[in-house]
Amino acid sequence: MTEQAALRVAFTNIPRRLWAGGYNYQRNLFEVLNRHRPGAITPVLFAGRTDDDDEIAAFTRIPGVEVVRSPVFDRAGGHLFRALAFGLDAPASALFRDRNIDMVFESARFFGWRLPFPAIAWFPDFQHRLLPNLFSRAAYWRRDLGFRVQIASGRHIMLSSASALGDLRKFYPGLRNGVSVVRFATEPPPDLLATNPLDVLAQHQLPRRFFYLPNQFWRHKNHQLVIDALDLLKRRGFDAVVAASGSTYDPREPDYFDGIMAQVEARGLGANFRHLGMIPLDHVYALLRASTALINPSRCEGWSTTVEEAKSFGVPMLLSDLEVHREQTGGEARYFGADNAQELADLMRKVADAPPPAIVRDVQSNVDERARKFVADFVGLVQDATRRGAG
Repeated sequence: MTEQAALRVAFTNIPRRLWAGGYNYQRNLFEVLNRHRPGAITPVLFAGRTDDDDEIAAFTRIPGVEVVRSPVFDRAGGHLFRALAFGLDAPASALFRDRNIDMVFESARFFGWRLPFPAIAWFPDFQHRLLPNLFSRAAYWRRDLGFRVQIASGRHIMLSSASALGDLRKFYPGLRNGVSVVRFATEPPPDLLATNPLDVLAQHQLPRRFFYLPNQFWRHKNHQLVIDALDLLKRRGFDAVVAASGSTYDPREPDYFDGIMAQVEARGLGANFRHLGMIPLDHVYALLRASTALINPSRCEGWSTTVEEAKSFGVPMLLSDLEVHREQTGGEARYFGADNAQELADLMRKVADAPPPAIVRDVQSNVDERARKFVADFVGLVQDATRRGAG
């Protein structure tokens, strides 16, 4: 019996500055594919010439991953116009053909309904539908049109949670596309765990007890609630420290980060809310391993990357009471209302009063099993969608 050749799947680079969760998702996916199913899928990452060289280099170091750099994949390339006006992003399609691509994985980029390759469209969440007030009219319809043209083009749709599946059926009733829920799991590679967490704490001048908030500064990530909770705790005479990392860039609301930090200053919370900026992934893992708890106050998630990473280390979690957060944690976290600063403050005080872990946390024993399940589901979906598309 001959061994099946690896399926060559095209992915588009997601700059970490624009969406750290998407960048980390693809990096983790490629790592676990190589670890658990080497030879099943060859990820071919298409990146622009202007994309960050260090970010791309991280992919080139993963065995089995191929990287293609081309101006066709620069951010401002008129690709959406071509895909909508002519039904095909022809330059991208030509590159796919040159690289013998079998399947295209669409994430935040549409290649046209005439794309001559089977394609899976990943819908991470339905934020624009759930929180329309956070989008301009143009941004709302651009995002919604993107989903609709992918649906109309017959893409197989991949979601990350049962919660997202319910949203898809609610907002786009009557669709006949194939739909799959593939819950991702993270498995931190050993090279990203070599950094000593205590050294990272010292570098960022953090105390031994702190809460970690690794969310980009987008309004729906709800940093405001954490500021309000810290203010309440300070008024009660308790000084908690929250270390926040992540990009401050949001093209929808460029002044959001400055507004948050102005509040921090005005309320005298400079020592309590520490913004660390964009930090390397090994530092993210180090801070998770050493933290008192993860906080994710988000108003919308498809399947939280930060929650998944915290699960990998057994980090206590304080999460907004979203259906997807309960699905993702199996009820094994502490939850608070996304508008209830008092509730969050009470939980922070309760967790802070508990004895600290005796040692820095290590990877949990069930991580390998969860990662294998993720890989099996993803590979099965790609193989099935490729067969159907070629049939």
